[in-house]
Amino acid sequence: MKRIVVGAWRLLAGLTVPSKARNLRRLRARGEKPDAFKIREASAADIPAVTRLHVTTWNATYAPLLMKGPSYDVRERQWREAFAKNEAGWFCFVVERPDGELVAFAQGNRSDHPEFGGQLNKIYVLRDYQRMGIGRRLLGHVARRFRKLGINAMWLFGDARNPSSRVWSALGATKTDSDPGTGNYGWRDLAKLAALPDSIDAGTPMQSAICNRFGDIQ
Repeated sequence: MKRIVVGAWRLLAGLTVPSKARNLRRLRARGEKPDAFKIREASAADIPAVTRLHVTTWNATYAPLLMKGPSYDVRERQWREAFAKNEAGWFCFVVERPDGELVAFAQGNRSDHPEFGGQLNKIYVLRDYQRMGIGRRLLGHVARRFRKLGINAMWLFGDARNPSSRVWSALGATKTDSDPGTGNYGWRDLAKLAALPDSIDAGTPMQSAICNRFGDIQ
């Protein structure tokens, strides 16, 4: 029963995700090209922008699930504390438009999980930029960073009701437990993720099918 309920909720939430065609039309209308966006390491100077992006993307992702995230002030404090700790193995990547605005981010760190040495804590893309391969580019950067740290397995703790949760399986992850109410997935070998191209248009037909079917990672 739980599996049916979660699947139905995920399907309904997925109806709110913008289509790839819609986002591409808006992208062209703005005169933007996603392959012109760059991925770089975030710094403490990015805290205000990352905070705004985090609040916006979290609420957009989970509003269909009747959930509302922490306020800007709470998120800003969390990010300032994280950057101040400067823990070994902690990192954050951001995706930046040519005008300097941030449209996506991913944050990871070392994990004490017995099977997975790395943890992908957060990965979000603004709704107007989903389904264009930006999330996959971020995943590739995350995987390459973990491998550079000597870590070749990572996991994430997610919400099974999130319509993007099934993209993890399509990208080679396996569920780490048997509970259909959780969205916990892991990669035991990051080699394939690390080989994802750092280009919007260089994906294989299989990668394009993944993007079209499941949407970009939120």
